[in-house]
Amino acid sequence: MVHPIRNIVIVGGGTAGWLTAGVIAARHRTRIGKDLTVTLVESPNIPIIGVGEGTWPTLRTTLSRMGVSETDFVRECDAAFKQGARFARWTTGRADDGYYHPLMLPQNFGQVNLAPHWLADETDESFCDNVCAQGRICDDGLAPKTIATAEYDGLANYAYHLDAGKFAPFLQKHCCEKLGVRHVLADVEHVKMKDDGEIRAVGTAQAGEIEGDLFVDCTGFKALLISGAMNVPFRDCGDVLFCDTALAMQIPYDLPDDPIASHTVSTAQSAGWIWDIGIQTRRGIGHVFSSSHITDEQAERELRAYIGPAADRLDARKIKIRSGHRETFWKGNCVAVGLAAGFLEPLEASAIVLVELSAKIIAEQMPACREVMDIVASRFNATTQYRWGRIIDFLKLHYALTQRTDSDFWRDNRRKESIPERLQELLLLWQYQSPWFHDEFDRVEEVFPAASYQYVLYGMGFRTHVDSAGLMRDAALAGRARRENAAATARLRSALPRHRDLIDKIVSYGLQPV
Repeated sequence: MVHPIRNIVIVGGGTAGWLTAGVIAARHRTRIGKDLTVTLVESPNIPIIGVGEGTWPTLRTTLSRMGVSETDFVRECDAAFKQGARFARWTTGRADDGYYHPLMLPQNFGQVNLAPHWLADETDESFCDNVCAQGRICDDGLAPKTIATAEYDGLANYAYHLDAGKFAPFLQKHCCEKLGVRHVLADVEHVKMKDDGEIRAVGTAQAGEIEGDLFVDCTGFKALLISGAMNVPFRDCGDVLFCDTALAMQIPYDLPDDPIASHTVSTAQSAGWIWDIGIQTRRGIGHVFSSSHITDEQAERELRAYIGPAADRLDARKIKIRSGHRETFWKGNCVAVGLAAGFLEPLEASAIVLVELSAKIIAEQMPACREVMDIVASRFNATTQYRWGRIIDFLKLHYALTQRTDSDFWRDNRRKESIPERLQELLLLWQYQSPWFHDEFDRVEEVFPAASYQYVLYGMGFRTHVDSAGLMRDAALAGRARRENAAATARLRSALPRHRDLIDKIVSYGLQPV
């Protein structure tokens, strides 16, 4: 007898729950209300974490496929555009130490690797500026598009900064009104199991038992289903990523027309780093640090010193971070998404994109029946394990490359035993050959492409041996790419509006529909 999958139950709301509901419901919208239901069970008494303000460009595709208007999203979520991240004081700690990890690929990246040519030149121009326009766009305070650009299109690649406290309610409204998601406000009191060890239903205080065929755990750090019911262990990676605490504050702008940075600023401190994210009405600023290397009081002093007098009358919100992830993400008929699956420090804004990627697999490979669910789960686990591992590698890269020796925190981060073996091998490889798209980055949806590694490596002063024969072979292609980048940089800097001006126009008039 075949057991079809007809009832999807998502336990937990917030960004993870509502994004997952929206992605699944949008993919299967012709089935909703016929042979498939998507139910989201959310406690009316548990507030969302609400600090995930940075995203990846993937969110544009996700929202578009859900049928969300970009204009409505910008207006209702206080959203602004993000074109990358600037890392300050990560390499030497000096005031002039900084580089960009932009969201644009190096010019003609699929045709020629410009990194060896930049290395050979020994120019004072940064790697980012030499190969792409986006660093200078950010320096100029410009937007990635104009008011005449269609929704979700851009003249430069972009993601978003947003108010996480407004994003989840915005998604909820869209999912319920446009996509047919059933919303149940109820506190889960217990989980009903079947004899075979799978979940039969969740028992709630206000709505009784809610049965399902597939359960998605979006209950955050609580991990009510994947840990509480399915007993899946947590794999801690605190031996690699030391930061375990964050102090967060929200700082209003001094004036309504103050500039909005179109990039995240991450400034290294004595035992961690400070994020600085601008949205329409305020900046979100927080200090991520290692409690083994600095006290909460010292960390808060560094945070307040960074902000200045604007922080005097504000309290800092403390958030504990347990870096790591579940050993298995999909067990039986339960799959964990979001904080229930794991969490890593927000250095490269990986939290929301992991939700998107997980929801995408669930939606696209939705098992037709229980008989094939284990096959889908096995694929999901393999892909998700790979992604978490690569994100951990990439985050550690920022620390492993530092030249700072001014505190135990930075010295400890350079210890070989704290660097994952795969990353050690890649760093050795990259001493002799620069990372490029067709080398060790062979996944269709690689979380961080070779270009991202190039921006961090060469932004932090890493040196790769240059093959003179290769330089001669690609000289013409490299020369053309550099000329095209210089022309594109000049064109974009003259054509793009000030970031704040574009946001104000979107709020007033709206973007062109797709």
